[in-house]
Parts: sequence; structure tokens; C-alpha cells
Amino acid sequence: MHDNLFDLSGKVALVTGASRGIGEEIARVLARNGAHVIVSSRKLDGCQAVADSITEAGGSASAFPCHVGSMDDIGAMFAHIRESHGVLDVLVNNAATNPYYGHILDTDIGSFEKTVDVNVRGYFFMSIEAGKLMRDNGGGAIVNTASVAGIQPSPGQGIYAVSKAAVINMTRAFAGECGEHNIRVNALLPGLTQTKFAGALFDNPEFYDEAVRAIPLKRHAVPSEMAGVVLMLVSSAGSYISGECITVDGGLTATRL
Repeated sequence: MHDNLFDLSGKVALVTGASRGIGEEIARVLARNGAHVIVSSRKLDGCQAVADSITEAGGSASAFPCHVGSMDDIGAMFAHIRESHGVLDVLVNNAATNPYYGHILDTDIGSFEKTVDVNVRGYFFMSIEAGKLMRDNGGGAIVNTASVAGIQPSPGQGIYAVSKAAVINMTRAFAGECGEHNIRVNALLPGLTQTKFAGALFDNPEFYDEAVRAIPLKRHAVPSEMAGVVLMLVSSAGSYISGECITVDGGLTATRL
């Protein structure tokens, strides 16, 4: 084991949804600790800007667009990884969507399908393709970004909460079957975190004030507080952690479950 438990030198990491928010910060943290990071999201421009910033800061990164709700895009992504790198040591499934906010009885089929296609099917088949590469090269680590909504649904986020509950059980299923190939699979469950993705929650003062009052630490999180947990999970520091779903919510669910 390396003296620096968090060292990722020589590793290739793929982070989806990495053009902003939690995914961007994860990409930056992994690169600062030595990994070559493939920055991925739907649009190349946003990915390239993050990859260029990482490179300018002395890290190693490249950009490749991928809409994880598209099986064709997933296939193109892994064809690129095989051709350009030959290996994949780390996958962070972070891209997600939440197109519908409202009463669960009013959920439309389009929002349902989009949420499931990205948050469930996308994570599942990204993990399959990454897992095959990892199996062929001696192992690796996968982290799925779930949510506290996956264990404690909030009003107005019905299908999103359902999809994140699926991610939690998906994590355990992959961990159970892939351990024999030295593939570790874990999940990050963020609480209230200040990102553009969560902008609607922060733009609602009544909701925000009520949410913060319920958090024992009495504040929201920032993306770097999520990225540090992911670094631990994919590095030697987390070498015996698999099948775990780590809640990072300032103590919220500890007081409610």
C-alpha cells in the first residue's frame, strides 16, 4: 500500500456530470491526487472547460461528451476509453436528472422515463461497461452518487427519490457480485448541497430555512465536502470498503430515521 493513502498516480478515472457542481469538484480532487480524469457530461464545451482548467493547474484531464441516458453514447464512451487508455480504474456515476418537481400523483410519463433512463438505466450500464474493463485489468472502484432522498423521500421529489433508492440497491448488487474481481462499489448520498442542480431548493427561502433548521450542523454543504468522501472511497484509504452507502448530510437523517 502506498505511503499516501489518497494517491491516485497512474490511475484513469471517469467522472460523469463533471461539467459543474459535485461532479466538477470530484474531477478536480481526483486530478489533484494524481489521476488522469476523463471529464464527461452531455455537452463537450462544459467538459472541455473543466478539463482545460485541470490541465492548466498541473493536473491531467481530457473531455468526452456522454449523455448517460443514451445507450449509443455509453457505447461510444467506452470505445473511446478502450482505444485511448485501455484501462479504467475509477468510475464515478454522478450525472443525474430531476425534470419533475410536484405531487407524485401528477408525475407524467415523460418525466418518469427521463429520470429512470438517466438515473437508473444509465448508472446500471455505465457500471456494466466499467466493470468489464476493471475485471479485465485486475479491479477498480465505482462510486454512485445517490441522495438522501433515496432513503428519506421529500414531498415533490417522488420519482427522483425512487430512482435514487434504486441506485442504493444497485450499488449493493454490484458490490456483491463484483467483489470477486477486486471491484469495489459504493455510493455517496449527499444531503442539501449548494449546486445549480439544487438551485430550486435554494431559491425557495421558506424551504431552505426549514431544511437548514432540521440539519444538526445548521448549514448546507458545498461540493468539496462531497468530493473528499469520493476520494477516500476510490483510493487506498478505502481499500476494504465495498457495498456501503455513505450519507453526507450534516446529521440530518441521523435525527429522523
